[in-house]
Amino acid sequence: MLRAAVLVLGGLAVTAGAVLVSSGIRGSGIYLLCVGLAMVLGTAFERWRYRASPPAGAHWERTGERFEDPTTGETMEVHYDRASGERRYIPAGDDAQRK
Repeated sequence: MLRAAVLVLGGLAVTAGAVLVSSGIRGSGIYLLCVGLAMVLGTAFERWRYRASPPAGAHWERTGERFEDPTTGETMEVHYDRASGERRYIPAGDDAQRK
């Protein structure tokens, strides 16, 4: 929902900037174009850039810790990689993510 709203606002800013530049108001138009493009491109590439992928050579170990995620109500299990010190939270019933 928020992602869609940011994309719509970015698109509106780009459109308004293009209208302003074409009508001769360069300063504000270029500003709106730049801000709108930054919003659209940043939102479009955020999922690609920040997707969760395990580091190469990670060896995840169960810590025995479990908790209920307050937002989803799902039971989560904590896994730990000794080499990097990274912790990962995985749904307790999801066997595919444990390796």
